[in-house]
Amino acid sequence: MRKNFGAKPWTYPQPVFIVATYDGEGNPDAMNAAWGGIDYDDQINLCLSAGHKTVKNLLETKAFTVSIGTADQLTACDYVGIVSANDVPDKFFRAGFHAVKSEFVNAPLIEELPMAVECELVSYDPEMCHLVGKIVNVSADERILDEKGKIDPAKLRPISFDPVHNAYLEVGGHVGNAFKDGMALKR
Repeated sequence: MRKNFGAKPWTYPQPVFIVATYDGEGNPDAMNAAWGGIDYDDQINLCLSAGHKTVKNLLETKAFTVSIGTADQLTACDYVGIVSANDVPDKFFRAGFHAVKSEFVNAPLIEELPMAVECELVSYDPEMCHLVGKIVNVSADERILDEKGKIDPAKLRPISFDPVHNAYLEVGGHVGNAFKDGMALKR
């Protein structure tokens, strides 16, 4: 038996994206965005309402970064999602974040979050709250790289949002091999 819940924005995992921007004076800002994902090799989509200071900033600067929320920074990641920079202009610093200017876009990287997607604005529809960004670069701090120089999820410790229970979950360990394990069923 299945239980029906109706139309809900529920999927697993839902990444915890921390969107960071500069305002017109170069002050950094960040917000937590739970609804988003990759839809092309070079595009990211996010659902962000127009009232956010971060949205106002990225519309002005045409750039933003999307850092991956981590278990180590869970409290700060949640904080930037519950406090508005419209009300608390220094929330970026109150979260304990430090900004490092991206080499690729006019937006801050967050030193405490070791992986980020650096983006230029493609489009924004305020009625649908739909933001599309062109991925210009992905950067990762060396502390989360494995011996082959690739991102190690165990070192990154990404978190996901559980929309059913309003909780954060740590992404677990290796359970299989993509494009390989399914070959056992291929005839």
